[in-house]
Formats: sequence, structure tokens, C-alpha cells
Amino acid sequence: MVQRTVLKVDISCQKCKKKLLKAVSGLEGIDKIELDAAKNTLTVTGDVDPYKIIVETRKTNKSVEVMTIGPPPPPPKPDAGGGQKKPDEKKPEEKKKAELQVQPQVPLTCYECEKIGIHVGPYDTHLSCSIL
Repeated sequence: MVQRTVLKVDISCQKCKKKLLKAVSGLEGIDKIELDAAKNTLTVTGDVDPYKIIVETRKTNKSVEVMTIGPPPPPPKPDAGGGQKKPDEKKPEEKKKAELQVQPQVPLTCYECEKIGIHVGPYDTHLSCSIL
């Protein structure tokens, strides 16, 4: 049965987005994956268990919140009138305004992705050993 699973996940950089896509795309039965960085949502449509999707996203060390699980929305119906409508022509001023709207840029890396684990042992290994 095809289901649509929408999860709320913190997508703060391109690296986070890539990790999530890699983790979820390995599952079998997925038809469509959508990531929306502006809304911080991951939408997966297909014949896959929602539990498996949640487990795989949590493996990326991201907090996951289930928003909705259910059937996908029905496809849009064609017009029953039979007559074709002319596409709305925008005025030149409206076209310029639409072109000027800038999509929010997602940074390449975030603070969480740049963390490097450094382990300092109890002994300094670069010092020479001297026994007197």
C-alpha cells in the first residue's frame, strides 16, 4: 500500500540534506523523496514502512518528529469544462518582481556537521620515554 510519510527534521545545511537523502534513499519501495529546507520537512511517498524511514533518519543523528502518515494526495483532476483556458499572462512589472524574489540559501555546512571528535589519551605519545 502506497503511503505518504511526512517527518519534521532539522535540515540546516547542504551536508545535512545529503546525509538524509543518502540514508532514506537506500530503502526499497520508495517512489518519491522530497526535502524542504525552508519548512524542515522530509516527505517520503511509496510502499515502505514508516518505521523504517524513521529509524534510518535517526541514524543520521537528527531529531525526527512525525508530522503525518497516510495515503498520498490524489492527483489533480483535469478540468471538466472541456474548454482550454488561456494561461494568465503576467504584466512585465509582476514578472520582474517574481524574478527578484530570492530563494533562501542553505549554507554548505552547519555547526553540528563541522564538529570533529578529538580524543586526548591519558599519555602524551609524542614525548620520549625515559627511565632513570
